[in-house]
Amino acid sequence: MRQVTYVEALNQGLAQALEADERVILIGQGVTSPWYVGSSTRGLFDRFGPNRVVDTPVSESAVTGAAVGAALAGMRPIVVHPRMDFMFCACDAIINHAANWQYMFGGHSHVPIVFWGIINRGGAQGAQHSQAIHGLFAHVPGLKVALPSTPYDAKGLLLAAIEDEDPVVFVDDRWLYHETGIVPEARYQVPLGTAAIRRNGTDITIAATSWMTLQCLRAADLLAAHGVDAEVVDLRCLKPLDTPGVLQSVSNTGRFLIVDGGWRSYGASAELCALVSERMFASLKCAPMRIALPDLPAPAARSLEQTYYPDAECIVTAVQQMLTMSRPATQEEII
Repeated sequence: MRQVTYVEALNQGLAQALEADERVILIGQGVTSPWYVGSSTRGLFDRFGPNRVVDTPVSESAVTGAAVGAALAGMRPIVVHPRMDFMFCACDAIINHAANWQYMFGGHSHVPIVFWGIINRGGAQGAQHSQAIHGLFAHVPGLKVALPSTPYDAKGLLLAAIEDEDPVVFVDDRWLYHETGIVPEARYQVPLGTAAIRRNGTDITIAATSWMTLQCLRAADLLAAHGVDAEVVDLRCLKPLDTPGVLQSVSNTGRFLIVDGGWRSYGASAELCALVSERMFASLKCAPMRIALPDLPAPAARSLEQTYYPDAECIVTAVQQMLTMSRPATQEEII
């Protein structure tokens, strides 16, 4: 094992998947271009050729539909969307077809495909190049949604997604590309639907995915300097969600904060708050809270971006507020 960057871990996972199984193909716009996908696909075209690494025209609907058809025909495609925003153009193939297929055919036919969506935030890219729409896909029955935060998980979750029999939306954030960590050189998988405790604590559970997990860990360090012991749960997947793991953490701390990189309304943060409220109400010391993006398109001005995107400091503020709150007693508890 050695230290590698997040993007190197992706490259390693893709190469090993292509090498191990000739049914695996990588298809999408810019798969040979660092401008589109960073160095995540470096060397793959030269090593595996144009029939396995297919750089396509800019037509998200056509490319994704072709990849779904290839999966139905026995292949295991990884279709890359280097700007996750434009997966909206491919939603018919993803939601109407891939997600529904095994249900429509009684479980006798599957669609083993990975929809690799890359979030590109910051850098004054504006509203149409900065959207994180993982909550939309987590809402759809038949889709699994994975969001790694570490190099180890980037490779392990990607390999698990490729070998899964059903469609997986693999959400990748370019803000993570330079993060480093220990990654085994051998092939391995991180099971879909298993959360990880990144930091143990007793005062509050803070849950997150992807880039926001790093912000939560930084916030936990800041809180520790003030005597607050925060537990940080990296969900790793929104669907399947590690519900027992989340609820066990909340039962230990009595407080729950979810930090999500998507929009606030009707998103992942709302779902997690509802889950904890429904299942853990009697154990809560105060109402669950959520931090997410405001219900506004992403700004292009760098000064506005600094306010738009949550960071460690706003997580610290929310936790400090929660520590002063208490949950009102129910009538049954009063009696």
